[in-house]
Amino acid sequence: MSDSTDETMTTTRRGFGSDNHAGVHPAVLEAIAQANVGHVEAYGNDAFTEYAHAVLRRHVGEDAQISFTFNGTGANVVALGTLCKPWESVICPATAHINTDECGAPEHIANIKLVPVDTPDGKLTPELARPHLVGFDFEHHAQPRVISISNVTELGGVYTQAEMRALADLAHEHGMFLHVDGARICNAAEVLGVQLRALTEGAGVDALSLGGTKNGMLAGEAVVLFGDARSEYLPYVRKQSGQLSSKMRFVSAQFIAMFDGDLWLRCAGHANAMAARLAAGTREAGIEISRPVDANEVFAILPREITPALIERFRFYVWDETRNEVRWVCSWDTAEEDVDALVDALRAAGADAS
Repeated sequence: MSDSTDETMTTTRRGFGSDNHAGVHPAVLEAIAQANVGHVEAYGNDAFTEYAHAVLRRHVGEDAQISFTFNGTGANVVALGTLCKPWESVICPATAHINTDECGAPEHIANIKLVPVDTPDGKLTPELARPHLVGFDFEHHAQPRVISISNVTELGGVYTQAEMRALADLAHEHGMFLHVDGARICNAAEVLGVQLRALTEGAGVDALSLGGTKNGMLAGEAVVLFGDARSEYLPYVRKQSGQLSSKMRFVSAQFIAMFDGDLWLRCAGHANAMAARLAAGTREAGIEISRPVDANEVFAILPREITPALIERFRFYVWDETRNEVRWVCSWDTAEEDVDALVDALRAAGADAS
């Protein structure tokens, strides 16, 4: 690789576009390297995967059925495809990742119908969901089967255990399941000061897409099913969805590194703390914070004239073009100097504009 190509492909500059932009935690890389010795059986028939499942059950519930996938879209597709038959539907916020950012994968691959619900803040409530729980046993209507939420939401909000339990109770009242897209559920647990079990089994959750990539892993998510949602079909749905890793030990080793201890909590806590620091500095710079900062995402309204230069330097994007609302995401490796540099740039840009 030439020096010029190397400079193009790599950078030490950290940005705020997404926690997907961050690198891999050194402990995770070390775990992968340690797993890279000798031969083991493929497709998850190995000691790494068995132990990783046991580790995760300590966090989410001992009766959990667990299957690892490559990515978040895959985890959501596999979870929903296992829970739903082709004539069944999923009630979700209109802003849900499964509705806006998965290229129609739940509909195309899992062959289900999404029913998006408008919400004021990205959080679904029983009051908002209830009007869509209709048409049961009516053959002309897709049958409601799942309520799906994200915790943390796509707009940065965090569901409490009580809020999740209310949705679970509503779902169970109608013979349905509650699914949680938990791409950032570690951030939610950290900010609430609870263990993951409180936001999974303890909240009545039936299915969880447990995120790892956004919190310091290289690539790996988990589908976790509880209670009556556990299914003999899960392995087949995962395989047919293209989410069964042949060299599963390298996915499993990452989960061991992250959850056989408190690395998941430390990574999430650092990202949350950096977002709080960024929000405070942004307010001090006279910039409007447009949504509550519950976890590691910050939404702000920027003057249009200063936005392009800031995006070029700090690598983020405009979330809502109609009002020039931007989103900043902090990661496990976001440093205080990264945050302070953005805040200083906001102050300088505001001073220049005035």
